[in-house]
Amino acid sequence: MEQGTGGRKNFFKRITQKGQVSNDAEMSFMDHLEALRWHLMRAVIVWLAAAIAIFVYIDWIFDNVIYAPARSSFISYRVLCNLSHSLRIGDALCMPPVDIPLLGNTISGPFMSALSIAMVGGIIVAFPYLFWELWKFIKPALSKKEIRYARGSIFWVSFCFFCGAVFGYFLLAPFTFNFLANFHLGTTGAYKYIPTLDDYIDTLNSIILGCGLSFELPILAVVLARIGIINANFLRKYRKYAVVVILVVAAIITPSPDWTSQVLVAFPLILLYEISVFLCARVDRKKAKEEEEWS
Repeated sequence: MEQGTGGRKNFFKRITQKGQVSNDAEMSFMDHLEALRWHLMRAVIVWLAAAIAIFVYIDWIFDNVIYAPARSSFISYRVLCNLSHSLRIGDALCMPPVDIPLLGNTISGPFMSALSIAMVGGIIVAFPYLFWELWKFIKPALSKKEIRYARGSIFWVSFCFFCGAVFGYFLLAPFTFNFLANFHLGTTGAYKYIPTLDDYIDTLNSIILGCGLSFELPILAVVLARIGIINANFLRKYRKYAVVVILVVAAIITPSPDWTSQVLVAFPLILLYEISVFLCARVDRKKAKEEEEWS
């Protein structure tokens, strides 16, 4: 345990330019910045490469990926409606047809929107590599025990992020756009609903990235449990407060005020919280077993 604590306290002292632990010499502050600079440069290069690839095929990506949730032919609408009929609950899960025209009111609008799609898409596509570079920078500061605890972290962090992104794209986005497209202000028809292109893209980006990051909750809980900040009993004790916080977070990251969309976000987050409790309990049992072996 002392070794792990010492590793965290001497984080920068134990990182070398080659990404290995040095026992004989300590790097200067500038050396640490140089090592960090190379990690950041490689991450930016991969991110830009992914963004450029997306920009090259921006027309196809916009038609078949970005704008797809705003069309009535989107697969989620059909699947949910068929599921509703299979469960014999009528049209409870069927949503009204939606086709959202997008307004462009600036000359640079299409180009800037294409850049936004490419940059955010580059982050999503390159996410595993970006996290790998972060891990390579942190790894030399960890003890062998901490590295063993973190085994497989790149896979699980990426897996949770992509699960959240898929959830946001295929489930939350259709509910959000359907609600907003069918919400009318007033009864005289004075208000014409034509959202701008950048507003649509910003909403979709916030849904995907927000859900992707929210699904990292179990990973964060396991990390905090392994370094001794939280445990399963702590999570059980504050479960009711966590549910309230989750509902607030769901309301924040859900662009639509529709309660259905907020429930769709809150339910998986509550489920992830329960998974976090389960995983923390496993960490607690493993730590207790190791303490028994050492005693």
